[in-house]
Amino acid sequence: MTDRQPTAEVFENAVAMAVRAPSVHNTQPWRWRLEEQFVDLYADPARRLPSTDPTGRALLLSCGAALHHLRVALALHGWSAAVDYLPNPVDHDHLARITVSADSPSRDDIDLGAAILHRQSDRRRYCDRRVPYGRLRQVAERAVPFGAVARVVPPPMRAPLARVTRAAGARHARDHAYLAELAAWSGRHGTADGVPAANTPRPRPDDDVSQRVFLDPELADTPFENDGSEWLVVGTAADDPRSALRAGEAASALLLTATSLGMASCLQTEPLGMAELRSAIRSDVLLDCAHPQAMVRLGFMPTSVAPLPLTPRRSVDEVIDAGISV
Repeated sequence: MTDRQPTAEVFENAVAMAVRAPSVHNTQPWRWRLEEQFVDLYADPARRLPSTDPTGRALLLSCGAALHHLRVALALHGWSAAVDYLPNPVDHDHLARITVSADSPSRDDIDLGAAILHRQSDRRRYCDRRVPYGRLRQVAERAVPFGAVARVVPPPMRAPLARVTRAAGARHARDHAYLAELAAWSGRHGTADGVPAANTPRPRPDDDVSQRVFLDPELADTPFENDGSEWLVVGTAADDPRSALRAGEAASALLLTATSLGMASCLQTEPLGMAELRSAIRSDVLLDCAHPQAMVRLGFMPTSVAPLPLTPRRSVDEVIDAGISV
């Protein structure tokens, strides 16, 4: 037993790694409060996207990914994290309280921690080298500790996924409120949030499962004639805020594991913001066994392909509220 507690510097360093998590439109919709014995995670409602994410599910997913990144970062510093989800029934923005106890980092913690520094959302086409099924299973199994499942969707079963992603893109192309929101948060140059133009390729309509179209794409795509992506759908048994938050943790675990195994990846949520299309994924892909929360795309990118520009993040000072002195 020990009464030793992390220093303020440890907590701040962990938050600095946590904010590398992916978020819808790179909105980074989180706030952190550091205390002597715990860290509190809050949603930042000012960064919610009402047209892109009308239910707020993608915001919770994003915050869950940041929460998992924080847990990995704390483990790297020698602290095991315990999470109390939604601890304040009168403050729905208070998403989690994280308390810690001294521990030693495992090999897995070290691998995932290194992956935080290298993972990026790569929306380019992947090469046609297939991901071995054993690796897909290894990635998918990462969802289980967070009360989620990750269903691998092999090419012969992708038609339903292709239909809903195309339908989502077509509907959004006619939605003026959505397009205004997209213009406000993508095609960015030199900002600390939003989707940079330099990180998004032009859409390729012949891909079997389409991706979200962003404003003013400037990233050169790969020369591959066909996209070699693998797709997984993350689902949960319940469909409440806690489940969405934990699905974000699961998605983070999948993405970091894929990175540690040498794969490129990105998160996709566009059709999940539309109730009818989300229901179609639940019935046609998850066979009514789980509620879809996120889609994960992964595959291999040859080392000959140019690396992505680093996606910007807000400074730690911007996302930490007053608490202990850091």
